[in-house]
Amino acid sequence: MQISNIQYFTLFVITYSLVGLLTPVMRKVAISKQILDTPTSVHKSHTQAVPYLGGVAILIGVVLVLYTALIFNGLTRDNFWLATSVLAPAVAMGLVGLWDDIKNLPPLPRLIGQSIAGLVVAALLIISKNVANPTGSTYIDVIITAIWVVGICNSINFFDNLDGGAAGTGAISAIFLTYLALSNGQSFIAALSVVVAGGTLGFLIWNRAPARIYMGDAGALFLGALLATLTIRLNPDTQTLFASFATPILLLAIPILDTCVAVFSRIRRGISPFQGGKDHLSHRLIRLGFSRKIAAISLWMLSAFFGLFAVLISSSSEQFEINFVVLSSLIWFLLFIGFFRTADQ
Repeated sequence: MQISNIQYFTLFVITYSLVGLLTPVMRKVAISKQILDTPTSVHKSHTQAVPYLGGVAILIGVVLVLYTALIFNGLTRDNFWLATSVLAPAVAMGLVGLWDDIKNLPPLPRLIGQSIAGLVVAALLIISKNVANPTGSTYIDVIITAIWVVGICNSINFFDNLDGGAAGTGAISAIFLTYLALSNGQSFIAALSVVVAGGTLGFLIWNRAPARIYMGDAGALFLGALLATLTIRLNPDTQTLFASFATPILLLAIPILDTCVAVFSRIRRGISPFQGGKDHLSHRLIRLGFSRKIAAISLWMLSAFFGLFAVLISSSSEQFEINFVVLSSLIWFLLFIGFFRTADQ
């Protein structure tokens, strides 16, 4: 599938505009149906109820634009199944999240639903040979891929605790994904990534501080599934397997960092990792004196910082690749220690 730079830009603008227009519509639907994030728990940082369903706008925009683009670009059976192999599992994850937004599920049923969807996603990707088969064992690779998909979905979901935090970071990851895919001639991955970037930025118009709508679990799980799938389907131009495995992790380094800090903090305090709390990166930055807006911008900049490492790795010699992976890993661990040592609540 050959796509020109003008077409990539057009995909971005259309998705940005469509999601930007759909989001206030979904806000009205959420208010009318009382699908709201009400600050009834102590870990909630907002003071008034904020409508969910922003993620539904992202889901509709991304799916509609991509399939419409395929039709106008000459829909073939291969292109249709290629797109569906990525979008259908992400939509399934989004529906699990929407169920949670509406019914407010307890952690265990939510995790079971995510795990089932993650296993289906992983099986489809491995069996259809849409991702690598690193261990040579289909069963082991399905489990590893499922853990990655479910883990990233939950990382994005955990990270959606600050106005604009998850949307902005998701957009940055998608932009770097677009660049890496373009650099390596993966036009489909680039096209889907640029659509994700446009959709998340279109939503960000309404989600930046003070947020008028949240993406909810529907948006977080849909976005997480897309980013998880795209990052492992990306074939980075690296010299070593070590650097190839590091690239997806670097592209999502900050949501992963947020999850690790929150989970280990809760384990240290003897509470459930699935229990909500004000122990995420954003909360820690705010306790250090950052405003909500500056905290979000800081997290975006950190995401871009690690995204640049992913780009450097893909354009370096073997020795520099290893050096960049080691350096970025060291910086990540220093950030983990720094955040972990700040006040939990």
